[in-house]
Amino acid sequence: MYHGCGGHGVSLVADILLWKDKNLSAAILVAFTIIWFLFEVVEYNFVTLLSHLSIIMMLIVFIWFNGAGIMNWNPPDIRDIKVPESTFRWLFTKINWLLLTLYEISCWEDLAMFLLAIAFLWILSVIGSYFSSLNLFYIGFLCMETLPALYERYEKEVDHLASHGNRDVKKLYKKFDSRVLNKIPRGPVKEKKFK
Repeated sequence: MYHGCGGHGVSLVADILLWKDKNLSAAILVAFTIIWFLFEVVEYNFVTLLSHLSIIMMLIVFIWFNGAGIMNWNPPDIRDIKVPESTFRWLFTKINWLLLTLYEISCWEDLAMFLLAIAFLWILSVIGSYFSSLNLFYIGFLCMETLPALYERYEKEVDHLASHGNRDVKKLYKKFDSRVLNKIPRGPVKEKKFK
């Protein structure tokens, strides 16, 4: 059961994903649905959309700046429009974390984790070949937006099914390990020399 999180930003994300703030969660879901609809159903081109959004933004700033003197408004400030550096730093940190995680899984001696990662990436590539990237992203977003709230509501039932599934997967892996993996001949392991 969800009992809140430590940081304000983390608790805000949790509140959105668990639909504690229904208005914000619904607004984000509607925004992503509109974006998906524009690109997939209407087949709007990304460059065209970006150009139209830029034109609209420039018109709003032009009207706001020129109307500021007439209507006694404050003129627009560039600092209100600028994307903070921390946004890009966060994105590159996540990309670096993903690359480091894949590297560590590849270098560890945990064969089960390595095979699980390979199987997951292969399944993801097969699923990705049937959907466009945007559809796959939208389905992932829908799952992220709805599954935590559904899990919170049906936690006992999901935990019961997950424990049975986990037990079955462990049995299946033990069979696969004893019948296939243990029969693969392995040469002598050489020790690495460090300078």
